[in-house]
Amino acid sequence: MRAGRVVIAIVAVLALAGAAFWWWQRSTPPPPPPPEARVETPPAAPAGPKYPVTPDTTAPLPALNASDPAMGEALSGLIGAQAVERFLNLDGIVRNIVATVDNLPRESVASRLNPVKPVGGTVVTKGKDATLAIAPENAARYLPLVRLAQSLDAKRVAALYLRFYPLFQQAYEDLGYPGRYFNDRLVEAIDDMLAAPEIDKPIALVVPHVLYEYADPELESLSAGRKIMIRVGRGNEAILKAKLRELRQEIVAGAPQR
Repeated sequence: MRAGRVVIAIVAVLALAGAAFWWWQRSTPPPPPPPEARVETPPAAPAGPKYPVTPDTTAPLPALNASDPAMGEALSGLIGAQAVERFLNLDGIVRNIVATVDNLPRESVASRLNPVKPVGGTVVTKGKDATLAIAPENAARYLPLVRLAQSLDAKRVAALYLRFYPLFQQAYEDLGYPGRYFNDRLVEAIDDMLAAPEIDKPIALVVPHVLYEYADPELESLSAGRKIMIRVGRGNEAILKAKLRELRQEIVAGAPQR
């Protein structure tokens, strides 16, 4: 059951992913590398999972492409129907959770695949031009999502995750990772977010095109997951990192290390 609690991290991570990244992406993405520079051969698949999960197979599962109603019902039982309606996009939710988790350690995530609805309102800033920065009040926009992540019941979430894990694994393989393991990728995403810098001073912004970017090139070059952790505000980041550390300990406990 401990490994199954990893789904708490899914909700916590995705709640943040759905909160803010849409306004932060570059308006003009960088061009792809020339064909001759691309590496077409994927790395060899591991011999087995680093952090294995034992699914609950006592109840039959729907087909992956028909799993939205079952997931919606299960999530409503976990956090309530009103919270599901407020925070989640149920259309293709298993595939979208998997795709978003897979992209968090990368440069960007796709808003069209986001299983969590964005927060309302606009980014709260202070200053202008050379003094433009994220205002401390902006952190309040994320409080409902942070509180949701904190309120989850670990045992009930574990049961839900273990029940549906084969669908998460199938979606991950369908994404282009045959022979690899979604649980391992989730641990990687958590580790990446835990490595986000902790910044206590105002974070400067620039608007090179239409959307905001960090003025500091080092911050702007961070992964999507790390930038999400920074932009929710220092207080929220501390709360969520503490939860993620707790969850990671549960995820890897008892798993043989390769």
